[in-house]
Amino acid sequence: MKNLALRIGLSFWLMSPTWIVAQETPKESPASSGSTLFSGPQVDEALPRFEFKSGLGDSIGKLIDPVALAQGKPLVLVFLHDVNRQSISMTRVLTQYTQSRGQDGLFSAVILLAEDPTGAQDTIKRIQHALTPNVPTGVSPDGPEGPGSYGLNRAVQMTILVADKNRVKANFALVQPSLQVDLPKVVRSVVELIGGPEPKLSELLDAGGAMQNAARNPNQGDESKPDSEKIRSLVRPLIQRDAQVDQVDRAALAIERAIEESPAIKKEIGRIASTIVGSGKLDNYGTLRAQDYLKQWAQKYGKEPVRPSDDPKKP
Repeated sequence: MKNLALRIGLSFWLMSPTWIVAQETPKESPASSGSTLFSGPQVDEALPRFEFKSGLGDSIGKLIDPVALAQGKPLVLVFLHDVNRQSISMTRVLTQYTQSRGQDGLFSAVILLAEDPTGAQDTIKRIQHALTPNVPTGVSPDGPEGPGSYGLNRAVQMTILVADKNRVKANFALVQPSLQVDLPKVVRSVVELIGGPEPKLSELLDAGGAMQNAARNPNQGDESKPDSEKIRSLVRPLIQRDAQVDQVDRAALAIERAIEESPAIKKEIGRIASTIVGSGKLDNYGTLRAQDYLKQWAQKYGKEPVRPSDDPKKP
């Protein structure tokens, strides 16, 4: 049943790059409201070493020992017992934050637990657009129970461990992960460990690519006016003439997410793309792959600019 639910869930996410929308109703998950559920090593217990098989980046297929790699430095381990919108949203936003604190010595890793490790590797490939690049992500070869020495609980969707000097400092066993309720608690435990200001929830969601139009504060400004600097920062990496294919795809994905997040950005990207395509100078903008994206956006979100000879009001 779990595998069936996973396949159904994946088919839903893959219909749109905006699957990560986090419009959930704030509520206490059972694990964060005083439940006695336990999963994994508890606070002050040792963090055993273990290995998982990488499913992303240049290290695909290689065995990774995150505890050894951390070398006793602060470490955040995210164990995914169940792959669904809530757990992946939490993983995405949290690891975006942990990656941003990497310069402060924080290391993090994401480990999927599944009865079929091979199928789980395929799952990572299918949803890699929803995962944080450069954060070691893979599958435990030990099946749905994970590393035997960890005592992970299959009754929860996620187990998040925050550790330092190879000892657990915080443990979060989440039955129903909530960005509004659980994410701030996890991030607070990280801040308490490595210092620095505690980010606001809105900042975490924005950085993680979560979409929250319905929850935006109406006093934040006029949403109908796009941020010109943000537009430039989105388009600039797309149209670099020497950009690699993966760089173009990442830039295009960032633009697609911004389009879904803001009608104003959607309109402006449509205007820019249609202007470039209709100018007759498309070849001057980026690689062929980038030009294909511009053509798609011009067709989907904009319209070809009217040329004088095409204007019915002019002879």
